[in-house]
Amino acid sequence: MSVSRFHAVVVFLATVVATGHGYQSSIANRPWPPGLQKIPEGSPALSAEDALKTFFMPPGYRVELVASEPLIQEPVAIDWDTDGRLWAVEMPGFMADIIGSNEHEPIGRVVVLEDTNDDGKMDRRTVFADGLVLARSLKILDRGVLVGEPPNVWLMRDTNGDLRMDTKELVTNQYGRFEGDPQNNANGFYWGLDNWMYTAGQSDIQLRLKDGVFEVQKTLQRGEWGVSQDDGGRTYRNTNESALHVDLVPTSYYARNPNLVRTRGSYERLADDNSELNTVWPVRPNPGTNRAYQIGIDREDGSLAKFTSVCAPLVYRGDRLPAELYGNVFVAEPAANLVSRIVVTDDGTALRARKAYDRGEFLASTDERFRPVYVSNAPDGAMYIADMYRGIIEHRISITMYLRDQILARKLEQPTGLGRVYRVVHETTRRDTTRALAHASPAQLVETLSHPNGWRRDTAQRLLVERGAKSVVPALVKLAEGAKDSRARLHALWTLDGVDAIQPATVTKALEDESRDVRVSAIRIAERWMGEANHPVQAAVLKRMDDTDWAVHQQLAASLGALPSGPRETAAVALLERYADDPVVMDAALSGLRGSEAAVLERLMAGKRANTPQRETAIAMAGRLPGHATVARGVAGPRGGAIK
Repeated sequence: MSVSRFHAVVVFLATVVATGHGYQSSIANRPWPPGLQKIPEGSPALSAEDALKTFFMPPGYRVELVASEPLIQEPVAIDWDTDGRLWAVEMPGFMADIIGSNEHEPIGRVVVLEDTNDDGKMDRRTVFADGLVLARSLKILDRGVLVGEPPNVWLMRDTNGDLRMDTKELVTNQYGRFEGDPQNNANGFYWGLDNWMYTAGQSDIQLRLKDGVFEVQKTLQRGEWGVSQDDGGRTYRNTNESALHVDLVPTSYYARNPNLVRTRGSYERLADDNSELNTVWPVRPNPGTNRAYQIGIDREDGSLAKFTSVCAPLVYRGDRLPAELYGNVFVAEPAANLVSRIVVTDDGTALRARKAYDRGEFLASTDERFRPVYVSNAPDGAMYIADMYRGIIEHRISITMYLRDQILARKLEQPTGLGRVYRVVHETTRRDTTRALAHASPAQLVETLSHPNGWRRDTAQRLLVERGAKSVVPALVKLAEGAKDSRARLHALWTLDGVDAIQPATVTKALEDESRDVRVSAIRIAERWMGEANHPVQAAVLKRMDDTDWAVHQQLAASLGALPSGPRETAAVALLERYADDPVVMDAALSGLRGSEAAVLERLMAGKRANTPQRETAIAMAGRLPGHATVARGVAGPRGGAIK
């Protein structure tokens, strides 16, 4: 046997051992960074097997084919149940031709895919629900399946165990618009750390399941397609040309006060400090982007220069890819046929973001029809990508004449009805195929709150909250107050809050926790008592004014709005005199004043302290609120006109 052939066999065997099976996968360890590849003219539809040959990834990584047509068709969102089954929303109504002629026909579906022989590839398809019009979101719950079909959110149930919908009930009809642009309409039901389900796009609501009843809370519209959270509960979204935005303070706080003139801290653009964050490095020319004829859209070599349809942010929180990926944010760019990796760090004053690679992307394809539109964490600890696989990815209302000509000239209109799901693995990956949560007891679910895989922690918390698991409250308290891993303490705190078993003593202890994220969450949870006059937790919360962490100051500013009138204004003045030079603190504090802005402004102006940048900023910003400009005129100082 030749040396080269022997090496190939060793590599193949190592691959099988590392992943457990000989999956259909992309080619690993290609030259890196790959640079622009030579491609033939035309963009024919490729088989799933041939499409695997078009991918480029950093050394050690590859994608494995999990499902392809006809098993999966036009997937736009995926989720998982506790048995490890993959659920998907299929959207065949999206641009079946260049004029979108069947857009509102009831042909959308929710399907369930199963791997019945444990070979890592789905082999059974069941249509759970059909007859849907541009359905776009789903969330698997203990009591059913939430499905977003704007303007409606449905709770669908399988009552006899055949994986087919038998009943459905309306949760709300405020979820986007029936006539909304499918690319921007309401989407997402991300079950967050705080037990609220977060949305994106043209949605101004978020949901919570409380004592078996869905609550609908008004918020502000943010992002376009996709929503995710990190371990601390910060929410990430994005839109078109802007790779990543973050809620440093939950956006719902800003919906409290209609007088706000800005909302710093909500949907903060992380590219403001790094213009290179929006740069992309495709491996093929991209003439089929909507405005590629304009100067600066494409490079001279024809490749897209910056994001144009970035979407589907995912904070990777699994445990089966290299540790360096944990907490990174992955975003999809279907127009440039790639998935990008963004590293988010805390420099001690704010979150900063940068691209992970110089002149390269985490996953890129030479196939123009590779259209990644959703990225997901999973029970097995890996990462999954839903590929809508099609030529047209732009909605009819946005297609320029230039793009129309590109579509027709290169025959991108057909075929439709295809789709793929890929699993991202590394040469060290060993998937976790256990089904520990399917029949877990409440005690076992509490143990899972300490699991290294974020999907399992999140799911355990959700199940405990949905089931109102009061029997394990003592174990949750023990975990919240003594777990070594701060992530476990966080989940235990919010689980206790979710089942209404949290006690002031536990929260007071958490307010002193060594973890910044635990302290921030403790401030939020403490709001349930902050409205009670002279409650002891108020003093414990106000002590956080001396905290040295910027994120604690920002959350404290928002939470002061839960105090009763009088203490609320006093605390706001004290905080703003110290930290108003942080625009997030400024706006978060103003969001909670709701009619007492004038009182705070007058106290700031009457204060005996010497003028400081913080005090001047607070006076100027409060004075810009509707109805208060005349009060502050002439007293804001030279910095007053420079607030942005």
